[in-house]
Amino acid sequence: MLILPGSNALSTFRTQGLLSKLQAVDPAITGVTGRYLHFIDAAHALADDDVGRLKALLTYGDVFDSKEEGEQFVVIPRFGTISPWASKATDIAHNCGMAHIKRIERGVVYFVQVKSGLLGGAKKLAHTDEVAALLHDRMTESVLRSANDAAGLFRELEAKPLAFVDVLTGGKASLQQANTDLGLALSDDEIDYLVNAFTQAKRNPTDVELMMFAQANSEHCRHKIFNADWTIDGVKQDKSLFAMIKNTHQLQPKGTVVAYSDNSSVIEGATVSRFYPRGAMSGNVYEASEELTHILMKVETHNHPTAISPFPGASTGAGGEIRDEGATGRGAKPKAGLTGFTVSNLMITHAVQAWENARDVTEPLTQREPGSAAIYGKPDRIASPLQIMIDGPIGGAAFNNEFGRPNLGGYFRTYEQNVGGQVAGYHKPIMIAGGMGNISAKHTKKNDLPVGSLLIQLGGPGMRIGMGGSAASSMTTGANTADLDFDSVQRGNPEMERRAQEVINACWAMGDDNPILSIHDVGAGGLSNAFPEITNDAKRGALFDLRKIPLEESGMAPKEIWSNESQERYVLAIAPERLEQFQYLCERERCLFAVVGSATEERQLKVVDPQHDNYPVDMPMEVLLGKPPKMHRDVQHVQRALPPVDLTGIDLLDASLRVLRLPTVGDKSFLITIGDRTVGATTVRDQMVGPWQVPVADCAVTTMSFEGYRGEAMAMGERTPLAVINAAASGRMAVAEAITNIAAASIADISDIKLSANWMAACGQPGQDAALFDTVKAVGMELCPALGVSIPVGKDSLSMRTTWKDEGGDKSVTAPVSLIVSSFAP
Repeated sequence: MLILPGSNALSTFRTQGLLSKLQAVDPAITGVTGRYLHFIDAAHALADDDVGRLKALLTYGDVFDSKEEGEQFVVIPRFGTISPWASKATDIAHNCGMAHIKRIERGVVYFVQVKSGLLGGAKKLAHTDEVAALLHDRMTESVLRSANDAAGLFRELEAKPLAFVDVLTGGKASLQQANTDLGLALSDDEIDYLVNAFTQAKRNPTDVELMMFAQANSEHCRHKIFNADWTIDGVKQDKSLFAMIKNTHQLQPKGTVVAYSDNSSVIEGATVSRFYPRGAMSGNVYEASEELTHILMKVETHNHPTAISPFPGASTGAGGEIRDEGATGRGAKPKAGLTGFTVSNLMITHAVQAWENARDVTEPLTQREPGSAAIYGKPDRIASPLQIMIDGPIGGAAFNNEFGRPNLGGYFRTYEQNVGGQVAGYHKPIMIAGGMGNISAKHTKKNDLPVGSLLIQLGGPGMRIGMGGSAASSMTTGANTADLDFDSVQRGNPEMERRAQEVINACWAMGDDNPILSIHDVGAGGLSNAFPEITNDAKRGALFDLRKIPLEESGMAPKEIWSNESQERYVLAIAPERLEQFQYLCERERCLFAVVGSATEERQLKVVDPQHDNYPVDMPMEVLLGKPPKMHRDVQHVQRALPPVDLTGIDLLDASLRVLRLPTVGDKSFLITIGDRTVGATTVRDQMVGPWQVPVADCAVTTMSFEGYRGEAMAMGERTPLAVINAAASGRMAVAEAITNIAAASIADISDIKLSANWMAACGQPGQDAALFDTVKAVGMELCPALGVSIPVGKDSLSMRTTWKDEGGDKSVTAPVSLIVSSFAP
């Protein structure tokens, strides 16, 4: 391993902020400096010329001119992980002719200075563990005391073998144990279903098959609660939640091209002049083309990863939504984004607000104890609300910026209250990532896959990250083990996603000659979810070669290869005769791709591992994606007695200032100016208004082309705290705000407005299921039909509860039923 020192890692501003945090831990600390270190792993010893080129490549930023004195802490990526920076730096080295460079990784060496001893001698740092905790993100980084110990980053790991779960002998108990050990989040009915399926097949399931089934059939992916049968207060309900949402589209289908059946919804656009390069194989001359172009709309949530590690969680949330748009139909183009956050009280040091405490708000003001009240706290395994709002928005903005998409809208709300002894709030945050794009009318439908169609992975290599993310996000925060929460952390590489998007752009630019038959993004569950999805849509089976999947880490077990959630990946199908053309496009854009399998007539999913001459997966498609037991929810309403509003002793001026200080109301420029709002050259209305650039715009507007005056608009609406009092009313208010906000744009008719609904709730908690049902009914069966507005797309996240233990016993924070509505219109 070669170590090359680099530039200054801390700006003056960051140095001051970090020093104040360190001094709060140990007042003896007098200074801190940081310098980048580069760790190079090569196939053989490097020649002087190679070292010189590496030094030139790794010279960037401000020169480090401080003395290297003080206690040393070396912060590197967590052992067993590969940082996005390393992927990009290594790729650059390869493109500079240094193919023998296996990997370049980056760390930071911090030097922490302390006051001298009484006689001027060196004084030891007293709180090394606390200092180390402040210098790194434990979810993504490790701390060493010597740079030489970083050699462990490049240690080759031995691959774990394929494992089996013995259901033939151990029956249900063996699968229940695997459910816990692997964090599968399977229900009792699903365990019975799998035991029966494999007993009939007279074989034991592999850990790969179980992991795949868990991801593909998680609440996150299959929306079991929204598709469930319901009984409320003993009365069987006629419709499921999803059926009530679909009711809006059934009553108002006009203007919607694709609803509920693809990665994004598609609404009617207009015939406009699109400007893009023609002839991917010859010339690539930019030309204008008059064509019918529709509008993509999609809004995702990335709550669980953002709670665990805010920057990569929000970053990959934005990246995943961008992939959803690009993987619609037979390929599309993302255009503009929106980002939203709901968190618990921020509790800013030296700026704690009057409402940020654990007092019971149902007690009359005159009976509450004066002075400060206790803080309720949070579990150690998740980020604080303040840390989420420092790192999360930067993560989302960083991905959008580097990918090249403007972020033009969003919202920010804080809420946490003790209501009658139960704490309502967002320790598990809401992280919204959404946006809109454009798609040619001729590419809105996916094609059938003839037998023999090649099944391709496009984008980055697989890494041991995001394992079990869809199952983990379907669990109450705290129900999972800490190690599995580490496994759920993801890492974004927007440059790789841009390369893949350029390949997709080149394909759809061929018009009728587009080689893509069908495409899906790789998200929750990794390839184990995406490949079955693309083949099942075409009513086919498939045969895959596990060893054809590009990997960047050694020692990955079969379940990790097949189910990891490495980002920036798509799966797509092309005809065999188009492979050479597709390969040319990928090589031109320097985008990785691999032919992993092919479509088969037999409805069997097979994954062969030629390295060990076995089949990690050999399942009928109807077992994997058929009809596992349908959920039935038998729930009750819980009537909460809330006292009338008590305004005794409230000063109007003080109350007004408190409202203005509430993050929901206050200036949110800090969430806006971190992002590029004009990239793409189609932005007409961003968040800032007027000559003084005040952030008060109600909606975002973009043009559909560089000529003409046709465009599209989007806006948001939410009123989640109202759900503590009346969940249905909070849903109606969210819809009303989204519609009145987008009304600032020039829209011909209210029926042209289409909504995306993101539903959050803590299902399983007393009264919350019934409150969710009431809210969906109020919106889907009453308000939207009355307005003539439809909801062709949405998402649910129904495990919005955080539990933990501390010295005071068991604690929990439960989010109220939360509906975030995004509106879109041509």
